[in-house]
Amino acid sequence: MRFGLVAIAALAFAILPFGTASAIGLEDIVDGENHYPWEMVALPGTKCGNGSQYKFYVYDSPTSNNLLLYFEGGGACWDYDSCSGRLGILGAANRNGLPDDYIEGTLPKFVAPLVNGNDPGIPFRSRTDIITKGWDVVYMPYCTGDVHVGNSTTTYVDPLGQEPPLIWYHNGYNNTIAALNELASRFPSINKLVVSGFSAGGVATGVGYYFARQILGPSAGYMINDSGPVFPAPNASSNSRPLHDTITASWDLPSVFDQLPATFNDNDFGSINVMMALEFPNDRLAYTGYSRDFNFSRFSYERFYPGITPAGILAKWKQDQDALVAQLKQFPNFSYNIPWERQINDSHCSTIITFIGSHNCPSIRKKRWYELWEWPWSQSWKCPGTFQTMEDFIDRFIGQNQRFRLVEPPNGYNAEDPGMSIVAPLINDAISGA
Repeated sequence: MRFGLVAIAALAFAILPFGTASAIGLEDIVDGENHYPWEMVALPGTKCGNGSQYKFYVYDSPTSNNLLLYFEGGGACWDYDSCSGRLGILGAANRNGLPDDYIEGTLPKFVAPLVNGNDPGIPFRSRTDIITKGWDVVYMPYCTGDVHVGNSTTTYVDPLGQEPPLIWYHNGYNNTIAALNELASRFPSINKLVVSGFSAGGVATGVGYYFARQILGPSAGYMINDSGPVFPAPNASSNSRPLHDTITASWDLPSVFDQLPATFNDNDFGSINVMMALEFPNDRLAYTGYSRDFNFSRFSYERFYPGITPAGILAKWKQDQDALVAQLKQFPNFSYNIPWERQINDSHCSTIITFIGSHNCPSIRKKRWYELWEWPWSQSWKCPGTFQTMEDFIDRFIGQNQRFRLVEPPNGYNAEDPGMSIVAPLINDAISGA
């Protein structure tokens, strides 16, 4: 029955006239949204970037004492253009604040399989439950432009002189701490705590994990950073140092860094990974993200290296990602799962919407001549024996405390996958039309 529904959706997409494809929404493609009886929580003193009330959402499962704390992503901002929305995608999400029914929107309902407890059904692929099904869930929306950890009120001046100055509240740190204190009273006994998030929310898992671990005091702690890497940047010549220096000043991060232990080096934002590994040696920590991410990489370098080409952006990204892997290898409690690319969302975020195309095959290679007959015939790449799915990674990482260290080499597997050629345009169009 599910296959029939998605096939109809695919057919509808195929017959829409050019320019009207956005009439199909993510809900028409993805079968796996959440229907929790969410409780909205609005705490005094918490606010969005525009000064309006911040709110987060809690689902208290009657059958679980495991908790998922999930940080939403959505860009970042540190000047007038990026905080006002003038830059479009290279700016802050939800700059006009959060409506009370925000949790019923497309992003909170469909974007996170971890939140929903399943890898959803999509065209030609059935829905599959994952380990977080039935857990308590806390969903932290994003509206401060500071990866949930900023601590400043800043006035940004329009460089064009066309608009009045913009007062912006980078209040992410206060929002996060207030939410954690509230959650400590609601969930006094937590078995497994998983702190995760995507993109900007992935960055938040670094600083946020430390405070969540301290305040909530679970029996066991897990962190999954999806595509919000905090790359090592120890000196002025480091690729990500211009970004780190800029946000440190704009968001008053030193006031947050002062709350961290001595294992964090405030001269290198990337040492947040070292701090987590050393402070919580018995916890399981993980980073996942694509080597060809052309979304977060633009935030990292595009505005700081004038004239840089897409190839140059991806080259710097790969250099920084390799440095991150070398850093994480030093600590036995850190895992990483880095697939090469997928044609959904510019290879940005490997755990959002669907796990299709988020597999990792460290032994991937081109087919040999006598293997070209193997189905699908259009696929010239082969994964012999090491195909690791994202759902299996998550289930084994959380459920069995297994460590994974997988980096997929360059390949064209997803680019040639006939299923991806059908699914990716549907999802990308639904995202762009949301």
